[in-house]
Formats: sequence, C-alpha cells, structure tokens
Amino acid sequence: MIKTAAKFLIPAVQSAKNALLGLVYPRACYGCESNLEEDDNYLCSDCRKQLHPIRRPLCEVCGQAYSGELTPPFQCSNCSDRILQFDFARAGYQSKGLARVLVHRFKYNGHFFLSGLLGEMLAATLQDPRLADVGSGEDEDDEWVLVPVPLHPKRLREREFNQADELCRQLTRSHGLKTVNALRRTRYTRRQAMLDRSERLKNLRGAFVISPRIRQRKEIHGRRVLLVDDVLTTGATASECAQVLSEAGALKVVVITAVRG
Repeated sequence: MIKTAAKFLIPAVQSAKNALLGLVYPRACYGCESNLEEDDNYLCSDCRKQLHPIRRPLCEVCGQAYSGELTPPFQCSNCSDRILQFDFARAGYQSKGLARVLVHRFKYNGHFFLSGLLGEMLAATLQDPRLADVGSGEDEDDEWVLVPVPLHPKRLREREFNQADELCRQLTRSHGLKTVNALRRTRYTRRQAMLDRSERLKNLRGAFVISPRIRQRKEIHGRRVLLVDDVLTTGATASECAQVLSEAGALKVVVITAVRG
C-alpha cells in the first residue's frame, strides 16, 4: 500500500515543484528555446511534431520501425543472422532529427537537464503490450527491475555521469521501478558510434561482468530485467549485457532505450 501510494505521490510532488519554478523562471522549449505554453512539457508543440515515435509495424526482436505491411512475427535482417541474448528490445522514438540531437546533447555535451525529457521518451516503451505488467506491483517477487548499461570507470570520469543511470532514475521517479547496478564494465572499449556493424559485434565481447556484490546478484536472480540505455543500434552492447544477466539467473531480459538508431 505504501509503495503504491509513493508511486503516485512522486510525480505529483515533481509537478508542483515544476509549477513553482515556472513562476520564477519562464520555461523554455528544449528544442527551439521558445517560451512554453502552460500545458507544454519540455518541448513546444512544433518541436513535439519533430519527434517520431516508434509504432508497429516493427521488428519483434530489435524494435526497428518499418513502414507498410509486415507479416508478424517479423524479424529484420539485423537480427536474422545473429543470436541475440535478450528477449526483445523496444525503443520509444526513432533516432533522427531532433531526437538524435537531444540524445547527443545529453550524452556528449553535458546537457544534464535533458534527462527528464529523455526519461519521458524512454517511458514510452512501456506502452508495448508485452510490457503491460511493468510497474503493476501485483507481485513483488515477480516485479521487473531496472539495470543500466554500465560505463567503464575511465569513460565515466570523462563523461562525469552515466546516461543509462540517469534514465533509470527517471523511470524510478515516474513508475516506482527499482534500479539495480548489477553490471560492471571491465574493458575500456572503443566508442560503438565510431565503428561499423562487424566491428561493433566484436568490440564488446567479454567487456561486461556481473557485480561482485552478493546483494546485487540476489536482486536480479529469478527476476525479470529491463536493461536500460539511451540508444540501441546493432544491439551488440545490449546482447553482451543480457548474456551476463541471464547467466547470473535473470529470468528474462528486455532492452528498453529512448531511441532506436
């Protein structure tokens, strides 16, 4: 009962806080910096139209969006010649135009204030019917937990924050989901964005391990996991992480990201 009440109280408190701040500082659109209308949140209506939500038809494995008619269950060419270790992946929006700019600013330019908007974009993944019971709170032992994709300590020092951690924090606030930092990155790898598809698939092999902390191991053993990151492209990072989580006893691993590259 307490947990359920907290789940609805947190967004209400945040909404009141934002309203008070809005009285002092005019709210500006994160896309074009124009003043926001009272009912707008993060983006003006024109900038909202520049985001492209991912809806069906899509690849049922990696979540890549497609136009036209597809015969379900459809599996795209990115997935058909590989064994991916996660159950499926789902992104909120396509990584193009404004969405791509927002993620880049958040991740590489230190625009930390974008975490709320990107968290909202990530939360759109939970509308997928396959995730209908996420955050329901009906059975605590069967509840989903969030696991952020980790950064290597050196990369974390360079960037000063882990974008996946921040996105998890947003889902915790909005949906009451628990975050478990169950993964560790042991190798400092080249940035995936700089590699082609074949290089991406090789770059991360053996780069992740399960946390040595017993408590975090217990938190994922026998549980369903939402593996969280900002963007999914080939799925190489997510697949490596999912394999480690599955070997540690996770019952199911579903990847959710704000955008799909």
